[in-house]
Amino acid sequence: MSTCVEMKNITKVYKKGALDVVALKNVTLTIEKGEFVSIMGPSGSGKTTLLNLIGCLDTPTSGEIIYNGTPLHNLDENELSDYRKENIGFIFQSYNLIPVLSVLENVELPLVADKSLSPSERTKRARELIERVGLGGMENRYPRELSGGQEQRVAIARALVKRPLLVLADEPTANLDSATAEEIIEIMRQMNEHEKTTFLFSTHDPRVEKHARRIIILKDGQIASDERR
Repeated sequence: MSTCVEMKNITKVYKKGALDVVALKNVTLTIEKGEFVSIMGPSGSGKTTLLNLIGCLDTPTSGEIIYNGTPLHNLDENELSDYRKENIGFIFQSYNLIPVLSVLENVELPLVADKSLSPSERTKRARELIERVGLGGMENRYPRELSGGQEQRVAIARALVKRPLLVLADEPTANLDSATAEEIIEIMRQMNEHEKTTFLFSTHDPRVEKHARRIIILKDGQIASDERR
């Protein structure tokens, strides 16, 4: 495997009034391309901060993050935003679909600014992803007409439509019943196996843990254990 993300001695400190709150402390971590990784730990352990840093949504107080050979600390805010849009897909527990857009329009949205694709090419790619997540025939429905599991499938298709190297999933099964959660995990597992897309989950869900091939446990802002299966 080759390296997708490398974190070197990452520390993240937040200011809370006069207090310094250390969210991560000297974390060194390498995620290889094609991995299916679960980040676990109690509330306040640093899971969300870790995902935000890897996702270019935040910057470390100290340390380096290298993404697919690119040192992120050399990029300014606009460059980080562009890098995030081009290279990272996001799946959230709240789905974050745009209610006034159809399923097709929601999935196609990340491609709208891509001048290398024609409108027909964008639509074709979006339709292919919708079909792959099992929602063929629902392209013209709106989020209000979908179940929670169907909304999450749309979110997965949207996250993958730009063919990112890495998909970050923050509690992707938190709002789903057991059967639907298993279906969602299976969709992501198959895409990981067939497309070699790297998946990194932040989760409390043992159903996700069961399918993960690597489990990283955070405690008090540090890596308590890192186990490959």
